[in-house]
Amino acid sequence: MKRILLYLLLVSAISVASVAQTPVSSNISAANALAKRVVPNYAPHIHFQEIPNCSTDSFFIYWQDNSLYIKGNNVNAMAVGLNYYLKNSCWANVSWYRNEGVKVPEKMPVLQQSIGLKARCNERFFLNYCTFGYTMPWWDWNDWQWFIDWMALNGINMPLAITGQESIWYNVWKKFGLNDEQIRSFFTGPAYLPWHRMANIDRWEGPLPMHWMNTQLALQKKIVAREKELGMKPILPAFAGHVPQALAKLFPKAKIHSLGEWGDFSEQYQSYFLDPFDSLFKPIQKAYLAEQTRLLGTSHIYGADPFNEVTPPSWEPQYLASVANTIYESMLQTDPKAEWLQMSWIFYYNRKQWTDERIKAFLTAVPQGKMTLLDYYCDNTEIWKFTDAFYGQPYIWCYLGNFGGNTMMQGNLKEVEERMENTFQKGGENMKGVGATLEGFGVNPIMYVYVLNKAWSNGPVNVQNWVNNWAKTRYGQPNADVEKAWNILLQTAYAERAGLGRATLTNARPALTGHNTWTTNPVINYSNKDLLQAWNLLLQAPVNNQTPAVYLYDVVNTGRQVLGNYFAVLRDKFTAAYEQHNAVAVHEYGQQMLQLLSDLDTLLATNQNFLLGSWIADAEKMAASSNEKKYYAEDAKRILTVWGQPGKHLTDYANRAWAGLMQTYYRQRWKLFVEDIEKSMQQNQAFNQEAFNQTLTRFEENWVKGNQKFNDKPIGNTMQISKQLYAKYAPMILLEK
Repeated sequence: MKRILLYLLLVSAISVASVAQTPVSSNISAANALAKRVVPNYAPHIHFQEIPNCSTDSFFIYWQDNSLYIKGNNVNAMAVGLNYYLKNSCWANVSWYRNEGVKVPEKMPVLQQSIGLKARCNERFFLNYCTFGYTMPWWDWNDWQWFIDWMALNGINMPLAITGQESIWYNVWKKFGLNDEQIRSFFTGPAYLPWHRMANIDRWEGPLPMHWMNTQLALQKKIVAREKELGMKPILPAFAGHVPQALAKLFPKAKIHSLGEWGDFSEQYQSYFLDPFDSLFKPIQKAYLAEQTRLLGTSHIYGADPFNEVTPPSWEPQYLASVANTIYESMLQTDPKAEWLQMSWIFYYNRKQWTDERIKAFLTAVPQGKMTLLDYYCDNTEIWKFTDAFYGQPYIWCYLGNFGGNTMMQGNLKEVEERMENTFQKGGENMKGVGATLEGFGVNPIMYVYVLNKAWSNGPVNVQNWVNNWAKTRYGQPNADVEKAWNILLQTAYAERAGLGRATLTNARPALTGHNTWTTNPVINYSNKDLLQAWNLLLQAPVNNQTPAVYLYDVVNTGRQVLGNYFAVLRDKFTAAYEQHNAVAVHEYGQQMLQLLSDLDTLLATNQNFLLGSWIADAEKMAASSNEKKYYAEDAKRILTVWGQPGKHLTDYANRAWAGLMQTYYRQRWKLFVEDIEKSMQQNQAFNQEAFNQTLTRFEENWVKGNQKFNDKPIGNTMQISKQLYAKYAPMILLEK
């Protein structure tokens, strides 16, 4: 990587004395405030300066007079410069969760060498509609404030910003004649709003409380203001045709169509689409954008995603082209500077229907440069490669890497490096940026930091060296054991492409074979013994009050993956014993499985970010009444477990390996399974999976509606419990072939 950019030295040759006489700009004020929030003890010794007349995002950092000086062409670049210093001089890792904070040395380290970097792309996107359901629905301003700072430090300047839009829509639908009950019943429960916003489902878990809408709009105002303050362009939503079914009664001549079944939901939860050629379409768009701009302002970039995982009224290319053109034209009537941001997930998800001809018609119907595509799932399929780079429209290369917020260690680091570098070199001039479209976080932070860091690379990155540096930041200082552990992780868990249904078998609906939850192949392509070695190495490093919280997260997470992998071994032995009609062995392995699940719960309970109780407590805090408290708690439990209607195929899509959930939900399901198997053997009958699944469905629904309380604070010492469990399970794992 080219370390020092001479042009930066030339354009930023400003003396400290002259800076002191210059009025403080909004960029510098925002950067100062950021430093005070993130590293308050260092902030008095950090001085920000602006690089004038520089169109490429760039920063330059140097040490002078016992202080750190950070120059940037904007506040976002300044933030990246600060993070560079924290990572490379302080060995500090700023987590995306505020409860993990950031640990830095007591004395501010001297920057040994002046460093300058420029971004390879000026557009850096983050988030996914689903993240607002799988991670963020219960966040308050403290959570958001920390996360927005994290985004700035990692150079994100195009965050998806869709919180609180229901309050805006409430005002709009009132203007079009709908009443309070019709509007609030149109919306889903809080955790399900992303799928309502994408026009997948209506009414599920509704009606939405008015208190929720009011508080979320107030929160969104703070979010958008802070994101703009830190040099970001929040991506606000626009109208893409999704309307309440009740609108058809008020406008009987309007062309309103059902978008059909989604996610195995019954007909009453289907969404409805207003044909863009209908005379109502543009007035609704104008009313919504005007109201949104009045309340939140605008960055002139709007997210609109018609036909996400649903069927349009017609597949005719000309129809699709007209839809795209009409949606864009409807934005222009309110905002002449409007640009459209569209996720390309639809082209991947329904590739059979979205033929090249249809994709081209849809994309080229919008003026060139006015529609930016998020190449949504590039870790799996790069759509730019088979669409002639989106037929010239600007696009952003995105890493997805996680579905449903599933707890798992997985990611293809070296392959991502190769794909990103290839796209930078061969993806065309219309490749404008990089981003991440994760469905939930708290999972595999290394992958997302890597992708965002790549935007500031000067060419190919040595992944091995990068991971070595990552290991230092996670532990807070160089340590040979920690570095070796992360090198093993690079060759095992982080050598595999992440995908749907890759959580461990512990979280799956019990079955004798396969996974029974979203995949039939839970097999890992590395040796669990290697992962066990990585866990052991992490346990060798000394831990004290100065050890970063992120390191303890890594210890728990690696142990969780090791034990989760071993659970599949026990299940297969259980199945073999059943097939051999060995009742004694069935009982023995069944009890070992249940004990492992209890041990997992004990391990997970030591870390704040693996607690079901924390998730539920955060949900309950949103309530204005006891009824709302119960409503939010049930909503929070349902999305992680049953997801939709009982017994349907979305069950367990958002499964999590969390304390409380592991003990009372997953373990209980496996306990029912073991008992049913043993009962079948005693009665000399074959196990009936279909009948057992019905038993599971009843249990799952009762659990969601139950009033069981869960700890929302960690219990136990992470290192002590981890070492005990390592000593218990290592001999068993090492005996496996």
